[in-house]
Order: sequence, then C-alpha cells, then structure tokens
Amino acid sequence: MLTEIACKAATCPPDKPRARFTDAGGLYLEVSPNESKRWFWKYRFGGKEKRISLGSYPAVKLKDVRIDRDDARKLLSKGTDPTQKRQLDNAATRVSASVTYEKVARELHDVKLKEWSTVHGKKWLRLQELNLFPWFGSLPLADITAPLLLETLRRVETRGKNETAHALRLYAGQVFRYGMATGRCPNDPAHALRGALQAVIVKHMGAVLESKQAGELLRAIDAYHGHPTTREALILSSMLFQRPGNIRQMEWTWIDFDAAMLTIPAASMKRTKQGKINGRPHLVPLAPQAVACLKRMQILSGHGRYVFPSLLTGERPMSDNTVNTALRRMGYDNTEMTAHGFRAMARTILGEQLETDGEVIEAQMAHGKSGPLGSAYDRTTYMAQRRKMMNEWADYLDKLRDGAQVIPLRA
Repeated sequence: MLTEIACKAATCPPDKPRARFTDAGGLYLEVSPNESKRWFWKYRFGGKEKRISLGSYPAVKLKDVRIDRDDARKLLSKGTDPTQKRQLDNAATRVSASVTYEKVARELHDVKLKEWSTVHGKKWLRLQELNLFPWFGSLPLADITAPLLLETLRRVETRGKNETAHALRLYAGQVFRYGMATGRCPNDPAHALRGALQAVIVKHMGAVLESKQAGELLRAIDAYHGHPTTREALILSSMLFQRPGNIRQMEWTWIDFDAAMLTIPAASMKRTKQGKINGRPHLVPLAPQAVACLKRMQILSGHGRYVFPSLLTGERPMSDNTVNTALRRMGYDNTEMTAHGFRAMARTILGEQLETDGEVIEAQMAHGKSGPLGSAYDRTTYMAQRRKMMNEWADYLDKLRDGAQVIPLRA
C-alpha cells in the first residue's frame, strides 16, 4: 500500500525507462526519468488486460485517486468498460461544444442569409451578439432552459428595450427550432415564454390627420426658407405619400415624364429578399403638380443620379433626417408630424374626407394584401383608379393650401 510520503519520494532509477509503485486493487503510480508521475489502474475486460489513466500526481492525491479507482471498478462490475465509457464521454463533450447556442445561431444565420434581407440579417446577428451570446452563447443548445432565457431577456427589459426583448425571443425561437430540426435540442424554450415578457406599447409616429391642420402644414411648407431641395422633398412627400426612404432615394431613371409615372424598382421596396428579387416594381402615377415639382428639381439635380441628392455630396441621396429636421424648423415636433406621417395623413384624409376606396389607397401605399395567400392570387393593380385618386389628391391639397372651404366628396 502506498502512502502520501511514499508518493512524494518515488523516483525512477536512471537506468530504467520507468518505475511502478503499486497500491491495491490494480492501482499504481508510474514514474518516468523526468520525474513526471501518473496514476494508472489495471483491469481485465473481455478476457484482455487493460489500463486506464487516472491523472497525474500531485494534482490528483492518493486519497482522490483511490475514489476514482473505486468508481471505475463499479462500472466494470456492471459490465461497462471504463476506457470505452471515458471515450464516449469525451466524444459527447466534443459534440456538445459543437452545438453551443452561438454556433447553431451563426449556422442558421448563414443558411438564412440567402432569403433574408441584408438589413434584417445584420440586425438579427447584432442583437444576438449584444444580448444573448455573452450570457449563454457558450452553453450547449439542449442545456438552455426557459427560465435561463427569460432571465437574459429581463436584462434587456430593464434597459427599457421591451421591443428588443420580444424580437430576441423570436430570434432565439428560430435558433431552437432549427436545433430541433437538426437533432441538436429536444424543445424550444422560447415558445414557453409567450406572454411572459412585458407588453410593447406601440407609439404611432406623429402625423397631421385633419384637413384644416393639413392646410396649415402645406402653407408652412410653402413658406419654408431652407434649401430648395428640402422644400421640394416636403412637397413631393405630401403628394405621393410613399415611404420616406423611397422619396429621398428616388433616382431620375425611375421617372417617365411622358407617361407621368414613377417606377420604384422591386429591389428598393420594403419587401422580403424574395420579393425584392422576384417582385414587381411599384408604380406611382404622377399628378400634374407632382410633374411640375420634379421639373423644378430637374433644374437643380437633373445632371446627377438622385432627384434629392445629399446637400454635402451628389454621390449619395438626401439624409434620412433632412425632412424631419425641416419639420422641426417649421415648428412641428415628433408628436405632431414626421416624414412618415405624410402616409398616415393621406391614408386618413383620402378615406374619411374623399371617401376613396380603401383597397385603392392600400395599393398605392404598397401595403401587402392580407391573408395566407396574400398577393399570390390577387394581383389587382387598380391603376386607372389610382391615377384618378392621385390627381384628386393633388387638387385637394391645392385647395387646402389655398385655404378654400373643402367639402367632402360623396360617392
């Protein structure tokens, strides 16, 4: 039987490749000429003599290695080869390391990039890198529980980012479902958190919704003394009520003056990546007033690519804050009017005052059709009705700007 003192004093004679000092039950300490000491346990399995390493001395003390030997003997008594069991455990550890949350999330991100938009793909990964990976990204996917995920999302909520927390729950759910599909986790803990997060209070963007207020806004735009390009962008935003990005990024190649038509390419629309690649362009009929606005801009920027170029360089479109900044200078704060508010203004007044068919308005605003099949079968464009509506809208804005008494049109 070995003692701790004997283990410390054990050496290997210089004329031997190794020396063995036996304990009991097949356990022994092997010492090499360089003074390294390793524990081994010798046993028989399947009629063959085998041995298994139990660590190095003095990292593993004599009393601890005897416990490890006894544990190995229990496995052997149950018909399990301790060496094979260790190999399986090591393989399981390697597999677990390859199925951590972060690795599976990045794998899913690479797969989905073919169908996600570039903007969504970057946001999806950035939010995970900032909020989820630091807390459990290194854990095996199957080890992450609903309480652990909830605790992590609560940290986001405490920063006042409720909408981000909800988005992260959805993103995490995508990762877990992908893990289930590929056999790397048994369930989706994100699904169990439905209703567990604080509700998102939606705050609508400021918009002028009354005809009288719209007239005041239009007169304020007329009196705007800022850059002429900004003033024309405000005027066209009110007449076309397209998304602010489509207004400021408008290119001269999109405009057909003869047909009085603005054609926004599918790739520039707010759509899925599939819709950007295979979707139809969005057509915007131009009323005479809109054509006149573009003719004025042609003098200022017709030599370049963009209708509304950056005030600093013509190589880029107008900044996304230019119109909002102009509205602030005109006295409208974020709760009263925004660049996006021109869409809400048109949608409300067209529907309530001009009593325009809602589907015609939605088509002009490029809102997707509802229902599981959406626009797959219903491909109505309402082009004739839309052209008529855009002319009526421009005329109506002129009356509001002039301060005339406006009487709602009746069907």
